Amino acid sequence: MSDCSFSILAHRGVIAVSGADRVEFLQGLISNDTTKVAPGHAVWAALLTPQGRFLNDMFVVADGETLLLETERERAAALARKLSIYKLRSQVKVEDRSATMEVAAVFGAGIDADRLSRDGLAVFVDPRLPELGARVLGPAGKVAAALSSLGCVERPLADYDALRLSLGVPDGSRDLVVEKALLLENGFDELNGVDWQKGCYMGQELTARTKYRALIRKRLFPVRVEGALPAPGTAILDGSEEVGEVRSGVDGRALAMLRLDAIGDGHTLTAGDARLVPERPAWMRLAEPANP
Repeated sequence: MSDCSFSILAHRGVIAVSGADRVEFLQGLISNDTTKVAPGHAVWAALLTPQGRFLNDMFVVADGETLLLETERERAAALARKLSIYKLRSQVKVEDRSATMEVAAVFGAGIDADRLSRDGLAVFVDPRLPELGARVLGPAGKVAAALSSLGCVERPLADYDALRLSLGVPDGSRDLVVEKALLLENGFDELNGVDWQKGCYMGQELTARTKYRALIRKRLFPVRVEGALPAPGTAILDGSEEVGEVRSGVDGRALAMLRLDAIGDGHTLTAGDARLVPERPAWMRLAEPANP
């Protein structure tokens, strides 16, 4: 494949959900429609608090009679325990496989997900944006060799992060504050992370109300950083007024949660010693802020 690069995502892990009720079980918990999951076709979704605040993000893909959840490695064990609590009488088994599996992102021009498929690998096109390429889940220590044998070149995580940041796409709790963030402030609607036609799931009421009452007053934006990259959590100022916060970043790019009324001409945004220039990605739809 021409211009095929990959990065091992060491910060991502895998949870397996198996059993006869696996699809219905997850359907009642997460923000996307698990009935649409199939081998090679994943959905991106979130688990929320009952109050509609972010807990975990995940890709869900079918691997035979098992659903694989690609999620944050450091928080995978806690997520597996939480899912096990919710299973009640459901015929499901939840297993954290992060110690035995690894995740790679494959990106570049001409990515062919079908050609990446090999025995023992779960491969799917990133359902958020085609520009993000594909994800590969496989046995720990085996994925890099499999991809290299196909002519793909391994790149550092910073290279993939630079692509992700330029597109304005969040990466779990690196960008979404756990138990505080709202999905629609962070692009989950436009990036195919919410299904509005599926049945009820935990946190659905607030998510729907946020959408239909236009309650969004801030959004996660990609920003160009002119100066030293501010640390995540650094306050963003418009003059002397605080209007947002820096999230993840690398090499002159970052994501920033910004008030919508601080975007546009006439605003000079700074964080620490750096100037930030917001960029609206092509996928982002903005509505006028609701009146207080």
